[in-house]
Amino acid sequence: MKPYQDSHTRYGGSMFRLCAALALLLPLAAHAKTGDRNQPMTTSQTSVNGFNAPNTITTLTGNVVVTQGSMKAKGDVAQLYLDADSQVSRIVLKGRPAHIQQLDDNDHLMTGEAPTLDYDNIHGIAVLQPNAVVTEQGMGDAHADTLTYNTQTAYFTGTGNVSMTYLPKQRQNAPQTQPVPAPTTSAPAPQQ
Repeated sequence: MKPYQDSHTRYGGSMFRLCAALALLLPLAAHAKTGDRNQPMTTSQTSVNGFNAPNTITTLTGNVVVTQGSMKAKGDVAQLYLDADSQVSRIVLKGRPAHIQQLDDNDHLMTGEAPTLDYDNIHGIAVLQPNAVVTEQGMGDAHADTLTYNTQTAYFTGTGNVSMTYLPKQRQNAPQTQPVPAPTTSAPAPQQ
């Protein structure tokens, strides 16, 4: 399954309407940290089963942590899909819940959680389902049966039981000025 294309095609017109509505949630969000994709990917897990060969799948189990630059994903089980160049093209994590986080260029944290997280490592697209939650630090969050988040553009879509929270932009209080006392008039001193 190609996570982004298939989910977009499957939901058709209703997906378009939800895309438009959800696009309003993070209008000022920044992209994922520039350069994360060019960093080495590291994994830690209890066990591994697979090949380090083109067009293969490697399964990681037990306290899986995948890190690449500021991106960190955690789960109970992960499948790493290697492409024809033996590069990690896709990661499917399962957990209670699986978790992904990444910083943007302004060091704001984006997090996502769901029992299944399907991450397209080439295009930076994460599909989280079911009971998915995506939170953008200082901006708000979205909950849905399925959320698709593009870490390169901060654009995301959601379907099924969608709810969102929008955080107000924090404004700095204007400096408080002390009121200037009103001039007092005093009666002239009596003359002698």
